Amino acid sequence: MTSTMLDGGTVVLLRDGGRGIEALMIRRPDRGSFAGAWVFPGGVVEHSDVVEGEDDRQAAERAAARECEEEVGVRPTGLRALSCWVPPDEAPKRVRTWFFLAPAPDGDPRPAPDEVMETAWLSPAAALQQHADRRMTLFPPTWVTLTALSGCGSVAEALASASSFESFATRFLGDGVFAWAGDAEHPDGASGTHRLDTAVMPWRYTRD
Repeated sequence: MTSTMLDGGTVVLLRDGGRGIEALMIRRPDRGSFAGAWVFPGGVVEHSDVVEGEDDRQAAERAAARECEEEVGVRPTGLRALSCWVPPDEAPKRVRTWFFLAPAPDGDPRPAPDEVMETAWLSPAAALQQHADRRMTLFPPTWVTLTALSGCGSVAEALASASSFESFATRFLGDGVFAWAGDAEHPDGASGTHRLDTAVMPWRYTRD
């Protein structure tokens, strides 16, 4: 049985570090959604985020900025839509989530103690390595986003990459393998490969 779909938004705050870009990541409490995982600030669209006449993406953008301010004390501006992730039918809580990139505002994060256990500015490569070493828990959308950003040398370059917005409608193939449009076993009917194997460490992302 397919669960009800909600909408949400998350913000990848970026800054230029000494060795390339860094993203603000937060560790969730060991309870609730994404328990103990490292994610980007964000949350579910609320009634106050919805404006009549606007589309779902605009509501998600407003929710992403609001949640970011609530969770880490900074209000991002200049958000650019990077991707939209649709969870598989098997997910216990299905939230269609828009990922936005934004330059980090001035000021240090002020994490909300009831929602954020820890914060860290990490390069995409460092976060992926910590995950590979089993020192950090990531979920597929976060992992794939970090993988894409690892090829960007600056915040400006990363923001420019958002011009190629992409939708990821997820299909779970079993045995820890997830597939997206472009994969032969995805409902879009393509004949290539576009999947993530999470049964191995480090995870393997294959895309034609």
